[in-house]
Amino acid sequence: MRVLSYNIHHGAGVDRKLDLERIAGILKRSGADLIALQEVDRVVQRTGKVDQLQELARLTGMHPAFARFMDYGGGKYGLAILSRYPIDHSWPILLPPGKAEPRSALAIRVEHPGFGPVTFVCLHFDWIDDDTQRYAQAQALLAALGDVAGTVILAGDFNDRPGSRTLRLILGQFTHAAKPEDANGTFPAPKPDREIDFVMFRPTDQIEGLSHVLDEGVASDHRPVLAELRYISPPSPPVTPSSPGHQP
Repeated sequence: MRVLSYNIHHGAGVDRKLDLERIAGILKRSGADLIALQEVDRVVQRTGKVDQLQELARLTGMHPAFARFMDYGGGKYGLAILSRYPIDHSWPILLPPGKAEPRSALAIRVEHPGFGPVTFVCLHFDWIDDDTQRYAQAQALLAALGDVAGTVILAGDFNDRPGSRTLRLILGQFTHAAKPEDANGTFPAPKPDREIDFVMFRPTDQIEGLSHVLDEGVASDHRPVLAELRYISPPSPPVTPSSPGHQP
Protein backbone atom coordinates (compact mmCIF):
# COMPACT_ATOMS: atom_id res chain seq x y z
CA MET A 1 0.00 0.00 0.00
CA ARG A 2 1.22 3.49 -0.86
CA VAL A 3 0.39 6.32 1.53
CA LEU A 4 1.09 10.01 0.93
CA SER A 5 1.08 12.89 3.40
CA TYR A 6 1.16 16.44 2.07
CA ASN A 7 0.57 19.81 3.69
CA ILE A 8 -0.58 21.65 0.56
CA HIS A 9 -0.70 25.20 2.06
CA HIS A 10 -4.16 25.69 0.43
CA GLY A 11 -2.56 25.12 -2.96
CA ALA A 12 -0.27 28.15 -2.72
CA GLY A 13 3.35 27.49 -3.69
CA VAL A 14 6.51 29.22 -2.58
CA ASP A 15 6.41 30.90 -5.99
CA ARG A 16 3.16 32.58 -4.78
CA LYS A 17 1.12 30.78 -7.43
CA LEU A 18 -2.18 29.21 -6.43
CA ASP A 19 -2.30 26.05 -8.53
CA LEU A 20 -4.47 23.07 -7.59
CA GLU A 21 -3.75 21.33 -10.88
CA ARG A 22 -0.06 21.34 -9.94
CA ILE A 23 -0.93 19.76 -6.59
CA ALA A 24 -3.18 17.19 -8.26
CA GLY A 25 -0.38 16.25 -10.66
CA ILE A 26 1.93 15.51 -7.72
CA LEU A 27 -0.75 13.40 -6.05
CA LYS A 28 -1.44 11.38 -9.20
CA ARG A 29 2.24 10.78 -9.99
CA SER A 30 2.82 9.46 -6.49
CA GLY A 31 0.58 6.47 -7.18
CA ALA A 32 -0.71 6.67 -3.60
CA ASP A 33 -3.70 4.61 -2.49
CA LEU A 34 -4.43 6.86 0.50
CA ILE A 35 -3.58 10.56 0.69
CA ALA A 36 -3.63 12.77 3.79
CA LEU A 37 -3.85 16.49 3.00
CA GLN A 38 -3.43 19.35 5.46
CA GLU A 39 -4.41 23.02 5.06
CA VAL A 40 -7.30 22.56 2.65
CA ASP A 41 -9.79 25.35 1.84
CA ARG A 42 -13.44 24.83 0.95
CA VAL A 43 -15.14 27.82 -0.65
CA VAL A 44 -12.77 30.29 1.04
CA GLN A 45 -12.29 33.81 -0.31
CA ARG A 46 -8.48 33.71 -0.38
CA THR A 47 -8.58 30.76 -2.79
CA GLY A 48 -11.29 32.07 -5.11
CA LYS A 49 -14.24 30.37 -3.36
CA VAL A 50 -13.19 27.04 -4.89
CA ASP A 51 -14.12 23.84 -3.09
CA GLN A 52 -10.58 22.48 -3.07
CA LEU A 53 -11.63 19.05 -1.80
CA GLN A 54 -14.07 18.45 -4.63
CA GLU A 55 -11.69 19.87 -7.21
CA LEU A 56 -8.82 17.62 -6.10
CA ALA A 57 -11.17 14.64 -6.01
CA ARG A 58 -12.24 15.44 -9.58
CA LEU A 59 -8.68 15.91 -10.82
CA THR A 60 -7.40 12.69 -9.22
CA GLY A 61 -10.49 10.50 -9.57
CA MET A 62 -10.31 9.56 -5.88
CA HIS A 63 -12.89 9.37 -3.10
CA PRO A 64 -12.87 12.41 -0.75
CA ALA A 65 -13.45 13.12 2.93
CA PHE A 66 -13.05 16.34 4.93
CA ALA A 67 -12.91 17.59 8.52
CA ARG A 68 -12.99 21.30 9.34
CA PHE A 69 -10.77 23.07 11.82
CA MET A 70 -12.82 26.24 11.64
CA ASP A 71 -14.91 28.55 9.52
CA TYR A 72 -12.64 30.87 7.60
CA GLY A 73 -13.02 33.53 4.90
CA GLY A 74 -16.61 32.66 4.11
CA GLY A 75 -15.91 28.93 3.93
CA LYS A 76 -14.20 26.13 5.82
CA TYR A 77 -10.54 25.32 6.51
CA GLY A 78 -9.20 21.96 7.61
CA LEU A 79 -8.04 18.47 6.64
CA ALA A 80 -8.85 16.17 3.74
CA ILE A 81 -8.31 12.59 2.68
CA LEU A 82 -8.36 11.14 -0.80
CA SER A 83 -8.77 7.37 -1.17
CA ARG A 84 -8.41 5.06 -4.14
CA TYR A 85 -10.94 2.79 -2.42
CA PRO A 86 -14.54 3.59 -1.49
CA ILE A 87 -14.79 5.12 1.97
CA ASP A 88 -16.97 2.99 4.22
CA HIS A 89 -17.10 5.56 7.00
CA SER A 90 -15.45 8.87 7.91
CA TRP A 91 -15.45 10.80 11.17
CA PRO A 92 -13.70 13.73 12.82
CA ILE A 93 -11.67 13.32 16.01
CA LEU A 94 -11.91 16.47 18.11
CA LEU A 95 -8.53 17.44 19.58
CA PRO A 96 -7.59 20.06 22.18
CA PRO A 97 -7.32 23.43 20.42
CA GLY A 98 -3.94 24.75 19.40
CA LYS A 99 -2.71 28.08 20.68
CA ALA A 100 -3.20 29.58 17.21
CA GLU A 101 -6.09 27.57 15.73
CA PRO A 102 -8.64 24.88 16.60
CA ARG A 103 -7.56 21.35 15.78
CA SER A 104 -9.13 18.03 14.84
CA ALA A 105 -8.07 14.86 13.07
CA LEU A 106 -9.90 13.07 10.27
CA ALA A 107 -10.35 9.29 10.18
CA ILE A 108 -11.74 7.05 7.46
CA ARG A 109 -12.37 3.33 7.18
CA VAL A 110 -11.67 1.52 3.91
CA GLU A 111 -11.34 -2.07 2.77
CA HIS A 112 -7.89 -2.66 1.25
CA PRO A 113 -7.37 -5.74 -0.94
CA GLY A 114 -4.13 -6.68 0.82
CA PHE A 115 -4.59 -5.30 4.34
CA GLY A 116 -8.29 -5.83 4.92
CA PRO A 117 -10.06 -3.15 7.01
CA VAL A 118 -7.84 -0.07 7.35
CA THR A 119 -8.38 2.99 9.51
CA PHE A 120 -6.52 5.93 7.98
CA VAL A 121 -6.06 9.11 10.00
CA CYS A 122 -4.98 12.53 8.74
CA LEU A 123 -3.64 14.91 11.39
CA HIS A 124 -2.14 18.38 11.75
CA PHE A 125 -0.88 19.23 15.22
CA ASP A 126 -0.34 22.70 16.67
CA TRP A 127 2.64 24.63 15.28
CA ILE A 128 3.53 26.93 18.19
CA ASP A 129 7.07 26.34 19.55
CA ASP A 130 5.76 25.39 23.01
CA ASP A 131 4.81 21.71 22.65
CA THR A 132 2.14 21.66 25.36
CA GLN A 133 -0.78 21.54 22.92
CA ARG A 134 0.88 19.09 20.54
CA TYR A 135 1.42 16.68 23.41
CA ALA A 136 -2.19 17.08 24.56
CA GLN A 137 -3.41 16.55 20.99
CA ALA A 138 -1.34 13.36 20.69
CA GLN A 139 -2.80 12.09 23.97
CA ALA A 140 -6.35 12.76 22.78
CA LEU A 141 -5.72 11.11 19.41
CA LEU A 142 -4.30 7.95 20.97
CA ALA A 143 -7.23 7.78 23.38
CA ALA A 144 -9.71 8.10 20.50
CA LEU A 145 -7.98 5.29 18.59
CA GLY A 146 -7.44 3.05 21.59
CA ASP A 147 -10.22 0.56 20.78
CA VAL A 148 -9.83 0.63 17.00
CA ALA A 149 -8.89 -2.84 15.78
CA GLY A 150 -6.94 -3.84 12.69
CA THR A 151 -4.57 -1.74 10.65
CA VAL A 152 -4.35 1.90 11.71
CA ILE A 153 -2.24 4.43 9.79
CA LEU A 154 -1.43 7.97 10.88
CA ALA A 155 -0.23 10.50 8.31
CA GLY A 156 0.26 14.22 8.55
CA ASP A 157 2.05 17.31 9.74
CA PHE A 158 3.07 16.51 13.32
CA ASN A 159 4.89 19.84 13.70
CA ASP A 160 7.43 18.11 15.93
CA ARG A 161 10.74 16.41 15.39
CA PRO A 162 12.12 12.93 16.09
CA GLY A 163 13.00 12.58 19.75
CA SER A 164 10.33 15.01 20.94
CA ARG A 165 8.07 13.84 23.74
CA THR A 166 5.07 14.04 21.40
CA LEU A 167 6.60 11.62 18.92
CA ARG A 168 7.93 9.37 21.67
CA LEU A 169 4.40 9.10 23.03
CA ILE A 170 2.93 8.09 19.66
CA LEU A 171 5.78 5.70 18.90
CA GLY A 172 4.87 3.80 22.04
CA GLN A 173 1.94 2.44 20.01
CA PHE A 174 2.95 3.01 16.37
CA THR A 175 5.95 2.46 14.12
CA HIS A 176 7.41 5.17 11.91
CA ALA A 177 7.84 4.47 8.20
CA ALA A 178 11.41 5.72 8.35
CA LYS A 179 13.06 7.94 5.75
CA PRO A 180 16.71 7.89 4.63
CA GLU A 181 18.71 9.75 7.28
CA ASP A 182 20.47 11.91 4.71
CA ALA A 183 17.22 13.01 3.00
CA ASN A 184 14.50 13.25 5.63
CA GLY A 185 13.75 16.99 5.74
CA THR A 186 10.18 18.02 4.89
CA PHE A 187 10.08 21.74 5.78
CA PRO A 188 10.62 24.40 4.49
CA ALA A 189 10.12 23.05 0.99
CA PRO A 190 12.90 24.88 -0.94
CA LYS A 191 15.65 23.76 1.47
CA PRO A 192 14.23 21.47 4.16
CA ASP A 193 16.09 21.55 7.46
CA ARG A 194 13.62 19.70 9.71
CA GLU A 195 11.56 16.51 9.64
CA ILE A 196 8.02 17.19 10.84
CA ASP A 197 5.81 15.20 8.41
CA PHE A 198 5.42 11.46 9.03
CA VAL A 199 3.57 8.24 8.25
CA MET A 200 3.12 5.82 11.16
CA PHE A 201 1.30 2.51 11.50
CA ARG A 202 0.17 -0.36 13.70
CA PRO A 203 0.09 -3.27 14.44
CA THR A 204 3.81 -2.89 14.70
CA ASP A 205 4.55 -6.62 14.43
CA GLN A 206 2.53 -7.24 11.26
CA ILE A 207 3.42 -4.31 9.00
CA GLU A 208 6.71 -2.95 7.76
CA GLY A 209 7.26 0.23 5.79
CA LEU A 210 9.69 2.85 4.58
CA SER A 211 9.07 6.35 3.28
CA HIS A 212 10.88 9.03 1.34
CA VAL A 213 10.48 12.73 0.74
CA LEU A 214 9.44 13.62 -2.79
CA ASP A 215 11.64 16.09 -4.63
CA GLU A 216 9.06 18.88 -4.82
CA GLY A 217 10.20 22.21 -3.44
CA VAL A 218 7.83 24.71 -5.07
CA ALA A 219 4.15 23.66 -5.01
CA SER A 220 3.74 24.13 -1.23
CA ASP A 221 5.78 25.20 1.80
CA HIS A 222 6.12 21.50 2.80
CA ARG A 223 7.43 18.59 0.77
CA PRO A 224 5.25 15.50 0.35
CA VAL A 225 6.13 12.23 2.09
CA LEU A 226 5.39 8.92 0.34
CA ALA A 227 5.40 5.67 2.32
CA GLU A 228 5.25 2.11 1.04
CA LEU A 229 3.77 -0.33 3.55
CA ARG A 230 3.76 -4.11 3.38
CA TYR A 231 1.74 -6.56 5.42
CA ILE A 232 3.85 -9.33 6.96
CA SER A 233 1.84 -12.54 7.01
CA PRO A 234 1.91 -14.33 10.35
CA PRO A 235 3.64 -17.73 10.35
CA SER A 236 1.51 -20.67 9.34
CA PRO A 237 0.32 -22.88 12.20
CA PRO A 238 2.16 -26.19 12.56
CA VAL A 239 0.68 -29.13 10.68
CA THR A 240 -0.64 -31.87 12.97
CA PRO A 241 0.42 -35.34 11.74
CA SER A 242 -2.51 -37.46 10.65
CA SER A 243 -3.31 -40.55 12.68
CA PRO A 244 -2.57 -44.02 11.24
CA GLY A 245 -4.96 -45.02 8.54
CA HIS A 246 -6.32 -41.46 8.17
CA GLN A 247 -6.14 -39.92 4.74
CA PRO A 248 -5.83 -36.10 4.96
